[in-house]
Amino acid sequence: MKIYLKFDFNTICKKVLQEKLDTKNLKHRVLSFGEVDFLEHVSKEDLADLASDFAEYGIEIIEDQKTALVQKIKDTLVNMVFSDEDIHVKSSVYLAEKLNHSYGYLSNLFSEVTYTSIENYLIMQRIERAKQLIVNNKLTLTEISYKLHYSSVAHLSTQFKNTTGITPSQFQKIISKRRDIANKS
Repeated sequence: MKIYLKFDFNTICKKVLQEKLDTKNLKHRVLSFGEVDFLEHVSKEDLADLASDFAEYGIEIIEDQKTALVQKIKDTLVNMVFSDEDIHVKSSVYLAEKLNHSYGYLSNLFSEVTYTSIENYLIMQRIERAKQLIVNNKLTLTEISYKLHYSSVAHLSTQFKNTTGITPSQFQKIISKRRDIANKS
């Protein structure tokens, strides 16, 4: 038997952070966008222990402010793309409002640190979301393109093919064949 799961990365990550921090008995607050505010001094040993505990979940402590802001940009874009809430503003406006910096500054910083643009990162996230929607929700390509704010199915298809090497229709067929094979087993 196979089941399909839907999960929220941010909720899972916050839960892991909360549990790991609680076991260390450190006074803290978990803030949004992967920030933890310690309400008391934390020793280097405790930070090293936390870093080790977090590493097994793919979470790392970032000490550089530029890298931390780039991570916030990524988290904000992932939240925007994977949100069930329909967000009707441009990504540039959304980022500037959420992070309290001009989009120009965020864009330059992101490119400097990651060697790619915010736009490219956003496209990658939208395509990942499209794949998830194809696999989990069985939506039509028209519904997916609308949900992800593409101007048309053709625009979605072009970006999908440029990113993955196959069209969304081909991807749907592959998923359908895999399901058929799994159901016959």
